[in-house]
Amino acid sequence: MVNWPEPRLGSLHNDAMQLTLTRDAELFAAKAGRLLEERAERNVMATVLTQVRSGRFAAAGRPLFAYAVDENDEVCAAALRTPPWSLLASGFDEAGATALLREWLREDGELPGVSGESDLARAIASAWVDLTGGSSHLRVRMAMHALTEVIDPPRPARGRLRLANDTERDLMIAWERAFTLEAGTGPSDEAERTVGARLSTSAQHVWENIDPVCALTLSPTIGETARIGPVYTPPKHRRHGYASSAVAELSRHALRCGAKRVMLYTDLANPTSNKIYATVGFQRFSDWEEHAFPQPTSSSMRLPHGSRE
Repeated sequence: MVNWPEPRLGSLHNDAMQLTLTRDAELFAAKAGRLLEERAERNVMATVLTQVRSGRFAAAGRPLFAYAVDENDEVCAAALRTPPWSLLASGFDEAGATALLREWLREDGELPGVSGESDLARAIASAWVDLTGGSSHLRVRMAMHALTEVIDPPRPARGRLRLANDTERDLMIAWERAFTLEAGTGPSDEAERTVGARLSTSAQHVWENIDPVCALTLSPTIGETARIGPVYTPPKHRRHGYASSAVAELSRHALRCGAKRVMLYTDLANPTSNKIYATVGFQRFSDWEEHAFPQPTSSSMRLPHGSRE
């Protein structure tokens, strides 16, 4: 039996669940890792946890984790944040979302937002407003899609898929910044670190037609699910079928390498992306939202009693 060090920062008990916060990634993995692998909707959280454990976020702010145990002593919900990114959460009902946020803000009062399945993201955003007196706005609505078999694109694009190489680092960084600006997701000042990590783990791919014309990333397979994204085609290279051909080929690669399903996200405000990925076999199975919490310029925002921020 493993004797864990004492990592608990806070603990909440009620009739429905016991909530524990910790900064120990290994403890969190032991407690909630299986939960994160059970559903494709939690693949982002599972991937981030893997990256934390491998040292990916060592230079950033300290990650914070939470897991909830139900009356049967089963882990039923989890949350994590790796600064400067938003809170990720899954499995909490509305009451649990409020309980989570109340405890979370005692350790992390500068929360920039939340990302998660739509109902939960909305519940946490509502709890943020109620608990802090601050504001919240919907930054982006996305759909989650998955496939288990690839359909050939109706109009295959010229070129080929390949790994990006280090000589293309500056180009990939520029495209990552352009993507985050256009999509409105994530801090653009993380582009250099993000691209560096992708290149070092052979996650960054490009579709090449003489020169790179599209960039896309493949996350490691976790719980039989691989995830593609982001996918970015610069405006001057669009409407040539590069993205759909690149995603189809990268999906085949992931399935050949052992994934049982491949998933990706699309912006619901972009009907083109929702359409083109359907043509190669992706089917929508759930929705996702990101809500931003603007930080106040004064001390008017109230934090739960005991906050350390």
